[in-house]
Amino acid sequence: MRSIGLTGGIASGKSTVVAMLQELGASVIDADKLGHQTYEPGSPAFTRIVAAFGDGIVAEDGTIDRRALGGKVFGDPAEMTRLTDIVWPEIRALAAAELTTLAATGVDVGVVEAAVLVEAGWQDLFDEVWVITVPPEVARGRLMERNGLSADEAEARIASQLNNAERAEHADLVIDTNCSLDEVRDTVVQAWDALTQRIAAAG
Repeated sequence: MRSIGLTGGIASGKSTVVAMLQELGASVIDADKLGHQTYEPGSPAFTRIVAAFGDGIVAEDGTIDRRALGGKVFGDPAEMTRLTDIVWPEIRALAAAELTTLAATGVDVGVVEAAVLVEAGWQDLFDEVWVITVPPEVARGRLMERNGLSADEAEARIASQLNNAERAEHADLVIDTNCSLDEVRDTVVQAWDALTQRIAAAG
């Protein structure tokens, strides 16, 4: 099986490209969903998060109150790092396990969609890293329209992440979505065809 780590900035078009890859036959793992699993009571990360940030982040129903936790980490890089040092290795382990399961079932292409792939240093988990990009001003417009954010709010979200160039340094393939949907689809189909040829050549 060929494993692909797919990443990109906020509003870059990751979900659109992932949906197209699924249509072409890829099996997709959503790292965001795996991230939610790490917060579930009984998980190894849950115990460590509560130990690190206190019982005050546990809601009455026994789950982690994400708003309370966010209040402790957002705007505080040291505390955010403290949290990601707990959560990111757990997400990586879950993703690796799911890729192993996919490979065992005979899947040809497994794609992990992970916004923080580069930040978390997961490049070595994949055969290839694909980066989805869009100019910052286009991402800003998409965020304002999609999420109802002001220009300043959208700009702040974009600025809090790695930029396109920083991600592209780690890419085996860069897909720019600053074009029509049909043009994006054409690019994805071409990338898929090239990928299947590489798989065939590898035997």
